Amino acid sequence: MKRRAAAALPIVALGALAGCGTAVDDPPAKTAARECPAMPAEDYVWIPGATFTMGADAQLPEEGPPREVRVAGFWIATHEVTNAEFAAFVKATGYKTLAERDPPPLPGAPPDMLVPGGAVFTAPTDGNPNWWRWVVGAEWRHPAGPGTAIDGKDREPVVQIGYDDALAYARWAGKALPSEEQWELAAATGGADRHVPVDAAGKPQANYYQGAFPARDVGTDGFTGRAPVACFPADRHGVHDLIGNVWEWTTSQAGGESNIIKGGSFLCAANYCARYRPAARQFQERSLGTDHIGFRLIDTARPAPTG
Repeated sequence: MKRRAAAALPIVALGALAGCGTAVDDPPAKTAARECPAMPAEDYVWIPGATFTMGADAQLPEEGPPREVRVAGFWIATHEVTNAEFAAFVKATGYKTLAERDPPPLPGAPPDMLVPGGAVFTAPTDGNPNWWRWVVGAEWRHPAGPGTAIDGKDREPVVQIGYDDALAYARWAGKALPSEEQWELAAATGGADRHVPVDAAGKPQANYYQGAFPARDVGTDGFTGRAPVACFPADRHGVHDLIGNVWEWTTSQAGGESNIIKGGSFLCAANYCARYRPAARQFQERSLGTDHIGFRLIDTARPAPTG
């Protein structure tokens, strides 16, 4: 979705919330605060190369058909880029994200589309049934608009990041963004469940939406919004949050001005979206930031481990 189409946010719903099913009523549940462990000791882990089936157990048309893909081994970050890490980049470079820049002149655009801002999810109300709204002043320091801030949230994943913003950070860090194939290989071979991210006892193993989307997230996973990175258990590779928390940019293009994002987010529910699976994919306009899309890096310069 282009910035010029942001007035249609409620209809398009950013695509990343597209899914199936209708809202159902859930019994109330008490949200238990979740204590996060220390950050992982390793910043990057090695993903062995493999031939694997992309789109395995596809549930939506754009996820299939299943196809065999060969991916060489690579190093992937154990967690998503955080607010603190992105702040260090901005301090060092003076970089301004797309959400902070004046948009180009757009004839006929509504007034709020002529000033910087971003897309923000808001639970619908009787007065406003829209899920997504363009909020003037929403950017990475103020993810939901000027009345919000990231103070005390250094460990949360940075959001309101367009594709070019993620790419600029990656280049500054001497790293890269993963392709869709690399991302899916890491998730699929790391043990991510191909259906719902819960353990044998039904306990959530990722930050996603429990409840009747879009009206109520009961937060049985301990969160009703973004979680600090690496708060949930790592997969068998040692990678955290490939599934859930925030969607992640990949370098793979989806045609036009869109790239593929992977992994789902805290807004993905079983009754709507359900894209917290390795095969799930969504298409996002590169120029648009939202409060549920972030990114992680891969290291293409580090040599493969010996042995």
